[in-house]
Amino acid sequence: MTAIRQAELDALPVREALPELVSALDGHGAAVLCAPPGTGKTTLVPLVLAGLVGGGPRRRVVVAEPRRIAARAAARRMAWLLGEQVGGSVGFTVRGERVAGPGTVVEVVTTGVLLQRLQRDQELSGIDVVILDECHERHLDADTVAAFLLDVRETLRPELRLVAASATTDAAGWARVLGHGRPGGAPVVTAAGVSYPVETVWAPPARPVRPPHGMRVDPAQLTHVASVVRRALAERSGDVLCFLPGVGELARVAGQLGGVDAEVLQIHGRAPAAVQDAALAPSEHRRVILATAVAESSLTVPGVRVVVDSGLAREPRVDHARGLGALATVRASRAAGRQRAGRAGREAPGAVYRCWSQAEDGRLPAFPSPEIRIADLAQFALQAACWGDPDAAGLALPDPPPAGAMAAAREVLVAVGAVTPDGRATPRGVGMSRLGLHPRLARALLDGAAAVGPRRAAELVALLSEEPPREYGDDLAAAWRRARAGGDAYATRWRAEATRLRRSAATPAGPSTPTPTLPEPEAAAPLPGREAASRRAVGAPAPDLRASGAGGADGSAAPATAAGAVSGDDAAAGLVAALAFPERVAKAKGEGAFLMASGTAAELGDGSRLRSAPWLAVAVADRGPHSASARVRLGAVLDEDTARAAAAHLLASGDEVRWEAGDVAARATHRLGAIALSVRPLKNPDPALVRAALLEGLRSDGLGLLRWTPDARALRARLGFLHRTLGGAWPDVADDGALLARADDWLEPELSRARRRADLARIDAGQALNRLLPWATGEAARLDELAPERIEVPSGSRIRLDYSAEHGQPVLAVKLQELFGLAETPRVAGVPVLVHLLSPAGRPAAVTADLASFWQGGYLAVRAELRGRYPKHPWPQDPATAEPTRHTNARLRR
Repeated sequence: MTAIRQAELDALPVREALPELVSALDGHGAAVLCAPPGTGKTTLVPLVLAGLVGGGPRRRVVVAEPRRIAARAAARRMAWLLGEQVGGSVGFTVRGERVAGPGTVVEVVTTGVLLQRLQRDQELSGIDVVILDECHERHLDADTVAAFLLDVRETLRPELRLVAASATTDAAGWARVLGHGRPGGAPVVTAAGVSYPVETVWAPPARPVRPPHGMRVDPAQLTHVASVVRRALAERSGDVLCFLPGVGELARVAGQLGGVDAEVLQIHGRAPAAVQDAALAPSEHRRVILATAVAESSLTVPGVRVVVDSGLAREPRVDHARGLGALATVRASRAAGRQRAGRAGREAPGAVYRCWSQAEDGRLPAFPSPEIRIADLAQFALQAACWGDPDAAGLALPDPPPAGAMAAAREVLVAVGAVTPDGRATPRGVGMSRLGLHPRLARALLDGAAAVGPRRAAELVALLSEEPPREYGDDLAAAWRRARAGGDAYATRWRAEATRLRRSAATPAGPSTPTPTLPEPEAAAPLPGREAASRRAVGAPAPDLRASGAGGADGSAAPATAAGAVSGDDAAAGLVAALAFPERVAKAKGEGAFLMASGTAAELGDGSRLRSAPWLAVAVADRGPHSASARVRLGAVLDEDTARAAAAHLLASGDEVRWEAGDVAARATHRLGAIALSVRPLKNPDPALVRAALLEGLRSDGLGLLRWTPDARALRARLGFLHRTLGGAWPDVADDGALLARADDWLEPELSRARRRADLARIDAGQALNRLLPWATGEAARLDELAPERIEVPSGSRIRLDYSAEHGQPVLAVKLQELFGLAETPRVAGVPVLVHLLSPAGRPAAVTADLASFWQGGYLAVRAELRGRYPKHPWPQDPATAEPTRHTNARLRR
């Protein structure tokens, strides 16, 4: 055992803030610690609060980190400072790995592990202090843990001390949350840091690159990042830390750095511990460290003097088509950019090469979006239900969950039997919450274990929870076999997770209906899950996960029965994938083309052995922005019986009467979601369904399906004029939607007697519209008075008025000579008509709404232009006193 490294402890700048922090915790029990990177907030603060250094009272401290790599690194660093091995005074626990002993005083855990502990022991017995590190990242687990801990402090253990620590946090916001209603909130303690200057080098691509879409990153962007890394190696000294959005991008950039005079390492959350340790240890050789966001904070990577920032990040998004949260590639926020750049100035002056322009930088989002606002909330909602607050209304969260996302999450949880309809967690739901899986995958594990055996179910769900590499292919069963035989890093992680899940599945998680099992072969198969972007067709049924009989008050959920001609790996893979994604079971509709139960079309790539499958369980699919169909990236052969059993909640039989291809279609159907299993014509459909289909047709194709005579159109225009002018009892008939909303008032009984499009064409729309007149008030009798069909002009002619003019004024189109002597413009319902004065040939000569002014001015110009062209017609100099006429001069002389 080595002595405590006191010199290193004394050199950590956060020491100066420790007295204030201890005082704040003694007085308030909670505090916010803002400390820049490299100050020792992750390592020295826990040791002091635990009494391991500094001579304070001995306390048990839990430090919650957002990532496994950070948890391991922090524990190792603290143990090194104490001169111990990890597992002594300092230990850590992450999913699938625990290094701690009876003498452990400081334990570093991931937020997910702490969440599970709180659900098992709400008092968090034996723990005196909890530190939430890197709370600025706003991961959903971290926000949930903070809310639960505040609830514990409020109701069970007011002596529990809580610290929210971060380098770049919203101090005021977290002080308000931790203060839990206290005036001024919790105290904020700020530690000064020692940082070195970091020069910014703007290095945008020479040519535009395509923006990220879903998980896809333009290969040209990655090529550019690799070239900037080479440039940085040539221009600067020290190690280079390059930030990329995901593991796939790390591998592609690493492949383009062959031949560089440096060791190339890849560091990410799934990397083996030995690789992570190598990246975090000093090296005698120059290195290029390609990293995801795990290296943004918490970790100090020794030797780094240069950062190359791709400017990209991954954020969760709700993928409704797949039914699980998905990751999307986005532009990194300015706050993330500052965090990344700071890695270059931890130990000495450095530089950051930003792979975008300075002009673009100002348009980037200021902060990353809190995960609670954008992520799938099914797991969060289950945790809240198990905590006893199904709506999360009583939780002190930094941001409240969106109501729509919580409602969607509740639907999923009810469907898989995790909660009752009123939101209370069932015994099955409590067990599911402890599996560390999305509730969909928990359903697949539990019900799949009953059908195919715990080992195979666990192996398949492990593949579903982390998508295997693309080189594993699109055949789920084949990918499963490859993972079992493989020696790559993915296969190693997969085996560890499968072992964990198998142990978890062996513990009952609530009642379940017995299910026939498939034979357990020596093999088992993989499925993925991160990218899925197929969009449901309009009108397709929403995804629903209910197993047969799921959602009972006792939380029971009947697993699907696996029965079919397919055996072995294919059957097991198909069943478990279908249990996880029942709305994505798909029926073939051609070679390589399928229709999913959700209503989305899907297709397989050329050469896939799945192309001839009659049914498919789609595990992963994506879809380009202009593609009509989703492309299946991973699927399993399925048979109809298994599809029916796994997606039994989507089975529906009944009469379908709808408007299709311009007419009423009536048939008796048996469907699995959008997939028609059987269809036959329906001879005597329900009249109510027929009426609804006809209304659907009128909405989609318009009221032109009815018979509109000229008189009917004129009546509609007159009523529209009176509605605009007088309102009141006069109905709105100008808008088709308004008319259809009152179909019962004017289209009955003709609509109820109609059976097809031809029957609609026989309905006289004018006669039907008469039913909308205000008969009850007596106003209907004034229709001809208020909006006469025709108006008599001075010549004695009765001229039809046009009420359809867009500007709202009725139009009187009449030959000019017929209005001689008329000084005032005629009015209808108090509105002056718009007079279209016509030539003797019926062509427009002038338009006016003020006849008196026209006779005095405009008439002279019209007379001068037209009297030579029409000499046989009268053109008096004084039209106001002339005799109106429909005839020529010769007729007038006779």
